[in-house]
Amino acid sequence: MSIKTISAMAIAGLMTMGVVAAFAQDAFVPPATPEAAVEARIALMKEDGGILRSAGSLTGPEAVAAMQTLLTNYTHIPELFPEGSIVGESEALPVIWENWDGFTAIVETGKTAAAAGLAAAEAGDAAAYAAALQALGGTCGACHQQFRG
Repeated sequence: MSIKTISAMAIAGLMTMGVVAAFAQDAFVPPATPEAAVEARIALMKEDGGILRSAGSLTGPEAVAAMQTLLTNYTHIPELFPEGSIVGESEALPVIWENWDGFTAIVETGKTAAAAGLAAAEAGDAAAYAAALQALGGTCGACHQQFRG
């Protein structure tokens, strides 16, 4: 085998490891108890709020990382709201489960905005990135207005 072939195989192997590592980073496990769900969603919402407050000033890899985190978090939101998880410090209203389709529609809108923001950040498109941030802020407001006490 030539050095060129060995090098190409090594690079392909490293790239494969990178893809596997990227998927392994999101080893999300749904909370096992209502209390754990509340704790996890409070932490997630605080993280999202912090990201959204500072994301407007981010560019390059930092903007990409912020949007990737938001996209990942939006993906897991429904799993953090199992029925019966209005315990402890929860501010969730029962209407979440009464109008689950409306709740998840807002989450899907957020996922779409986060994906658009991620694409914009990767492309260096500041205008599209800003629009995605605005859309994400809107989804937070819409959800809190309807589903949070």
